[in-house]
Amino acid sequence: MLYKKVELSSLIKAIDFKKNNTNYIPLTLVSESSLREWEKAASKFHQEWLKSHNFDCQKETPLILPNEKGEISKILYGLKDKNIPTNPYFYSKLASQLPIGRYEITNSLSKNIAFQVILGWGLSHYQFDKYKKNSSLTLKTLKAPKGVEKSKLGAILKAIKIIRDLINTPTNDLGPKELSNFSRALAKENKASFKEIIGEDLLKKGFPTIHAVGRASIEKPRLIDFTWGKKSAPKVTLVGKGVCFDTGGLGIKPSGGMRWMKKDMGGAAHALGLASAIMDLNLPIRLRVIIPAVENSISSNSFRPGDIIKSRKGINIEVGHTDAEGRLILCDTLALADEESPDLLIDFATLTGAARVALGPDLPALFTNDDECANNLVNLGAEYSDPMWRMPLWQPYNDDIKSSIADINNIGEGGLGGAITAALFLERFVKNANVWAHLDLFGWSNKAIPGRPRGGEAQTVRSILSFIENRYC
Repeated sequence: MLYKKVELSSLIKAIDFKKNNTNYIPLTLVSESSLREWEKAASKFHQEWLKSHNFDCQKETPLILPNEKGEISKILYGLKDKNIPTNPYFYSKLASQLPIGRYEITNSLSKNIAFQVILGWGLSHYQFDKYKKNSSLTLKTLKAPKGVEKSKLGAILKAIKIIRDLINTPTNDLGPKELSNFSRALAKENKASFKEIIGEDLLKKGFPTIHAVGRASIEKPRLIDFTWGKKSAPKVTLVGKGVCFDTGGLGIKPSGGMRWMKKDMGGAAHALGLASAIMDLNLPIRLRVIIPAVENSISSNSFRPGDIIKSRKGINIEVGHTDAEGRLILCDTLALADEESPDLLIDFATLTGAARVALGPDLPALFTNDDECANNLVNLGAEYSDPMWRMPLWQPYNDDIKSSIADINNIGEGGLGGAITAALFLERFVKNANVWAHLDLFGWSNKAIPGRPRGGEAQTVRSILSFIENRYC
């Protein structure tokens, strides 16, 4: 996958920031109470039209009001509650139900709601059509409400598009090398310093777990590392699991479980998408992004169940299962990140099925050693409809990852509490960071809804971006 400057045309062009264009169809959001007020001021023709169509606000559907020539005059859109929604995907649904046209919302909107409106409207125009001969996208334009920031909208839409596009791209076009190329070009675009360690050099420079997981693939494993921002600024480090395809290794997955394993680099995609937004918004931090990029393949030199690998931190790890490879590549990466004692260390990983069983696909699991961080992130997630749920670093479960012949096992005994034991495994490698947060996420939508087509999905990024802005701005 060759990097090019991320093209936002279909997303950003759906929002019209021009001030002088007046050729818009008025679009009014109405609840049952506000509809009565609207009706009093409406023309007799529109009053009769409203009655004849039995418009019901509870159904959250549009009503097209024509003029006497039969042309679209204005549109009403029903709200279940009297308050205007803050969920951006409400406006994705709204956009999907309208005919092609140019619209202006007539309601008075707060700055926050106005931003959610244009974000959801923009996301309704996302498509991953790289491999299709013809795109089916049709553009519906919304006039930007007053007070919204085009630069911030662009940064967030770009971040989400990066995440979705990377996850959706198949591994034959996005292996470790291509993921590195993308990261390098993103770093170059933002004048960040970039370096990487490849293949056997991982052993020489102290990353044996990354090498062990990736050595069986024809694609050499690598560690991607770039840094941006002033050296004197607070250090924020993002780590992303970059397993570009996961067969399960010698503990091979069944075919159904392997079908969507191109998405196992979703953590890396999230780290890169969030990094893009941070750099675009020029936040006052010293940003570091570290991604272990591998394929967990099968060959004569695959790592094996029962192998013992000495990690960067000196902890000897017994391989209980080769399909618990994500925590192996992350542990050396987190140890590296932790060495410079960042103020904030966040890792993203499509790590465990146990987190999906506990919380489902739409609610990422948050583990952190800091209560204030947890409370802020969960609250921001609720505010921005970008949720996560705190899970415990339950210390008694450390007994489940003990090994009889090594310091630790890479999988919990008995298979219970798998998301927790995976987080506890990673916690062993973070000692110096002021705040550490681990996101165990799905990064995927199993079903298509407006604004979120089936496929790769960005989760927690808007909430975490706001958390970083609040913390350092």
